Amino acid sequence: MQPSPNQRLAELLIAARRDRRQITALPADLEPATPEDAYAINALVAAGLGWPQLGWKIAATTLDMQQRLRTSEPIYGRTYQRFAALSPVRFRHAELLDPLVECEFFFRLGHELPSRNTPYTRGDVAAAVSAVHAGVEVAECRFPLANLPSVPAILADGAASGHYVIGEAFATWQAQDFAAMPVTLSVNGHVRREGHGRDVMGDPINALVWLANARAKCGDGLAEDVLISTGTATGMLLAKPGDTMRATFGDDITVDLAFDA
Repeated sequence: MQPSPNQRLAELLIAARRDRRQITALPADLEPATPEDAYAINALVAAGLGWPQLGWKIAATTLDMQQRLRTSEPIYGRTYQRFAALSPVRFRHAELLDPLVECEFFFRLGHELPSRNTPYTRGDVAAAVSAVHAGVEVAECRFPLANLPSVPAILADGAASGHYVIGEAFATWQAQDFAAMPVTLSVNGHVRREGHGRDVMGDPINALVWLANARAKCGDGLAEDVLISTGTATGMLLAKPGDTMRATFGDDITVDLAFDA
């Protein structure tokens, strides 16, 4: 019996992740028909890889990014423990796939948010959070930026999930005004991107509430101890060989990363 198109795409994505390479030309008949198909393929990829899961990433949390991706809501994908590192970290640029740097708020869950029939509220989700960290996602896509397929194919790839650089946790995070917090990204000593927490759906925790309800609809919710990156507060910046970067959250919390030439 021949594998279905969804199974064939999952196998391609599994091989691409294992080999750290991109799929330069995706056959049209393998592009997922719907977002639901795409998320199912992403689950097949995770099962086939068998890698311990770090958590989830959320993307397209701004109207601008949703318009670019031709989606009416945020998107999400699985992330993996092997691609998490503590700040400071150095990457081998040649091993990365079109690395896009994004400054994000990372939420750690202290207990699960299981599937249920009633929607989760902000209060429900906040009560499940054990810590919030400053963080940087180095997003990677298994399709080249110069030849991206449809959005469902990107969803099948985990919404371009990549590497996660975890910075310091915010003290008494419940007292923090993340919406008002300024976030900057400096490259080689010069500020290249600026934003605020409110650039993530008004407040980064709003993105987490959205994901909790999206995953509840899928039947399994969010597990205890997962780490969730809630979307960029500074847009995206393509890293170049030799770049040294610092993300600054508020006045003094920093995340440092560098890319070998």
